[in-house]
Amino acid sequence: MTTLVKGDKAPLFTLKNEKGEAVALKDFKGQKVVLYFYPADDTPGCTAQACNISDNYKDLKKNKIAIFGISPDDEASHIAFSKKYKLPFALLADPKHKAIEKYGVWGEKNMYGRKFMGMKRTTFLLDEEGNIHKVIKGVKTADHTAQILKGYGIEETAF
Repeated sequence: MTTLVKGDKAPLFTLKNEKGEAVALKDFKGQKVVLYFYPADDTPGCTAQACNISDNYKDLKKNKIAIFGISPDDEASHIAFSKKYKLPFALLADPKHKAIEKYGVWGEKNMYGRKFMGMKRTTFLLDEEGNIHKVIKGVKTADHTAQILKGYGIEETAF
């Protein structure tokens, strides 16, 4: 498993969004990009995280931050999740784990003593040069936008 840290070049990828359109990370050079990896659409923690970002999306846009949610779910699942909660940002489908493996967020998890392989909820903040600015591993799903803004050193404005 890859362990990416601050200063590393962010691994490039191209994935399809919920509309079936190809999204290439290289096309976002010159702006801040948030890649938030989450386990599954429409689950309690993932919904809280997506809705927190959606509710505060204007603060991210105002600071010229592009945001992408990435999970192993397929495009059909993403479109249903996005429509249900009116998400204003793209969800990228990675059922073949192309980006998930490059970013090292798939691994052994332990829940109630049961070990299994799964997605480790992690957010990567990228700078305008495509380098990793910060890695957030202790994601607070209900307050994730504040973590993102703080990670970039941006004062919270609407909280």
